[in-house]
Amino acid sequence: MRVILSSKSPRRKELMDLAEFDYEILVSETDEKIDENLSIEENSKEIAYSKAKSVFDNTQGNRVVIGADTIVVKDNEIFGKPKSREEAIEMLKKLQNSKHTVYTSLSILVEKNENYKEYKELYSADVYVKPMQDAEIINYIDTYNVFDKAGAYAIQSKFAVYIEKIDGNYNTIIGLPIERIYDIFKENEIY
Repeated sequence: MRVILSSKSPRRKELMDLAEFDYEILVSETDEKIDENLSIEENSKEIAYSKAKSVFDNTQGNRVVIGADTIVVKDNEIFGKPKSREEAIEMLKKLQNSKHTVYTSLSILVEKNENYKEYKELYSADVYVKPMQDAEIINYIDTYNVFDKAGAYAIQSKFAVYIEKIDGNYNTIIGLPIERIYDIFKENEIY
């Protein structure tokens, strides 16, 4: 069975590697634009689905395609991938000394022996960030590549020292609920 991860995220790749899945990466070039008519949660689910569907439609045979999308939200404001150093600094200033929610959507499309199944699921975790001094924020932004990370941080980096606590699954915050992927694989007798 061909297993395809439709993501260029190094963090998602790390989680797939840790689970010791035999997979390949085919990156979808879908638009991650927010639809104002949908809720934040529905937007995330649709983006994950479009990533998986794009790759699924361009492949054949027995296969599993995994798409995911992660969004950071505080007070109904979406914190996507920062486009500039200034935007990254502003994001961390807003996220420090408070709680925000990380949503990760998972979309898995399975074709096995001409039977098709799809999964569109949403997971969330609350992250509590300690107070940060401006110098700490600037140092973090200037030391780590934050431009491919929603919210301008990676919890598995030095940013971990600023995390007071999390409510929810750590893998949701990283961006791939790997334990759920494993359950779906078992359910479909893929592994």
